[in-house]
Amino acid sequence: MGDPLPQDPERHEPPSMNAQERSTWRKAQRLRLIEDHLRTQSMTSRELADLLREPIRTVQRALGDLEQMERGLEKQRDGKYHIPVRREPLDPVEVLTVHAAVRLLYHHAPAHHSRYISALHKIARDLPEATRRVLDESVVVNTARRSDDGTLERVALAWERHQVLRFDYKRPNGDLERGNELCVYFVEVSRANLAPYVIGLERRHRGQVRTFKLGRMLNPVTLSDTYTIPEEFNPRDYLTDAWGVIGGENPITVRLRFTPDAAYRVLEGGYPNASEPLIYADGSVELDIRAGTDNTGLPRELIPWILSWGPRVDVLGPEVVRRHWLGELRAALRQHGPEEVRS
Repeated sequence: MGDPLPQDPERHEPPSMNAQERSTWRKAQRLRLIEDHLRTQSMTSRELADLLREPIRTVQRALGDLEQMERGLEKQRDGKYHIPVRREPLDPVEVLTVHAAVRLLYHHAPAHHSRYISALHKIARDLPEATRRVLDESVVVNTARRSDDGTLERVALAWERHQVLRFDYKRPNGDLERGNELCVYFVEVSRANLAPYVIGLERRHRGQVRTFKLGRMLNPVTLSDTYTIPEEFNPRDYLTDAWGVIGGENPITVRLRFTPDAAYRVLEGGYPNASEPLIYADGSVELDIRAGTDNTGLPRELIPWILSWGPRVDVLGPEVVRRHWLGELRAALRQHGPEEVRS
């Protein structure tokens, strides 16, 4: 039997507590969360109340408790509360790296789960004060993006505790695949679309290692069954030849030729699994890219990137990829019509 998804995914109350014990436990959890948040950013009581989904009076009483407990609580002139933390200073490159990582994770979070946002603030807390203040103001909880908070929570718990995760999955074609049971091995952010994917052994339907987009996982429930990640599973090997998150045993090498006006962008590099570019006298550039294929034999993650170059690229091979690429271009032309394209 699996445990049901809690109404508030931020709290997991121990079983068999009476009303007084439950009230004490919740108060302790509230104080801990407020203290954690205020160690990473400055917030008003209203901001804390919105973040924790608590009445503002409850938060104000908790702030009074923290002050009496001498936890270092400070109230700033702008009305915000903060608990200072002293850290070793970062050098300029480290500051820029942390800043870039936080912004990247913020933009591509699967949901603006308040604990996910709190984690970003924790990552950023070693930044210089001026940089941290600007970054804190740019990282906010968007309540319109909380629909999949439970999925994020359940994946994190299943991975940490090595508990099997049961969920339904909305496939890209819209079909619903019910009752997947996954042993979570790894979580990867795709280089292609920067979305998080969950990789692991799906034991119920196919009995093999599969990759699931976190945003398409529905109705997650952690089961009591536990698992061990096998020593032979190596995420580096599994993702070899992946353009995004599709690696596998059947990679394909795609040869592309770019027009001279696109050459400078190609020569800037940064593309995974790409060969050294071959530069022709006319300024055009030829490049080989190795990418994993799906069950149809196509490098599905690579194709949108190829199409994004429009008329500035030619797919030289293999033929199966060239035919698919040309088919996509012809379909676009049929949809819009030659006259509309010429206009």
